[in-house]
Amino acid sequence: MDAFDDLFAANARFAGGFENSGLTGTAARGLAVVTCMDSRIDPLGLLGLQPGDAKILRNAGARVTDDVLRTLVLAVYLLGVERVLIMPHTDCGMSKVSDADVHALTQSKGVDTRSLEFHTVPDQGAALRHDLTRIKSSPFLPEDLPVTGAIYDVHTGELVPVA
Repeated sequence: MDAFDDLFAANARFAGGFENSGLTGTAARGLAVVTCMDSRIDPLGLLGLQPGDAKILRNAGARVTDDVLRTLVLAVYLLGVERVLIMPHTDCGMSKVSDADVHALTQSKGVDTRSLEFHTVPDQGAALRHDLTRIKSSPFLPEDLPVTGAIYDVHTGELVPVA
């Protein structure tokens, strides 16, 4: 447990002043945000949100994978989501490698990852437009679901809309 003692101690302090017990599982502001797992991104803070306001879906590269699509369906029909923001970011590690690079790296460590697709992002704008289209054309989501994309600049804090 030594490797996690700092986290459990921090949680004990957090729980001591916990004030969000009244929140429900719905998105109070009707928003879902698909963003990257990059720890430089504070989705609630940069969008002026509070805990309980939105569903935050994070993965490497902010990609709309099958699992993200599945989660959006649940969020829309069960958890009050009425709009979706896809928010990749500048200086993303997923834009600096290819799937082949990742496979080669893991192979050099004796791990065969060829059965995995990493959804690397050689062209961030193209990937974002593809993912927007994937949501907008999904037969599982309402046709009139508002969906937009914007790129978060990790160096300035600015969110730049992308058409």
